[in-house]
Amino acid sequence: MNKTPMTTRGAEKLREELNHLKTVARPRVIEAIAEARAHGDLKENAEYQAAREQQGFIEGRIKEIEAKLANAQIIDVTRLNPGGKVVFGATAEIEDLASGEVVTYQIVGEDEAEIKEGRISVTSPIARALIGKQEGDVATVQAPGGTREYEIVSVKYV
Repeated sequence: MNKTPMTTRGAEKLREELNHLKTVARPRVIEAIAEARAHGDLKENAEYQAAREQQGFIEGRIKEIEAKLANAQIIDVTRLNPGGKVVFGATAEIEDLASGEVVTYQIVGEDEAEIKEGRISVTSPIARALIGKQEGDVATVQAPGGTREYEIVSVKYV
């Protein structure tokens, strides 16, 4: 299976969630199951059924996070020396040549992407158009609404 790129911050957030699930959520749901079991008949016990469902969700999420971390290629952006080019993990400030709007995006893994926080997936059309370019270059993006051009204003590795 291919390694999936992930920033160090993204990997750390997944590790924190995994730790929370294992140390807080899992023991809480086990306690809820034991309490519901003490109420008697399990077939008609809605609390028991809900707790078992929650347990299934938690265990599934733990397995999912463990698989993602095992399959991750963690990239520390601050240690890269790409010579000013836009690469995975780089933060690029770009200007829409049609509207003049300037936005800043960090190119991250699919699981880390959050457009409201300025993090876009490496597989997004904008990221694919930016990768390999450097300051001053113009990237052409095929968007659903048509072709858009962005000039790269600056590139940072933070």
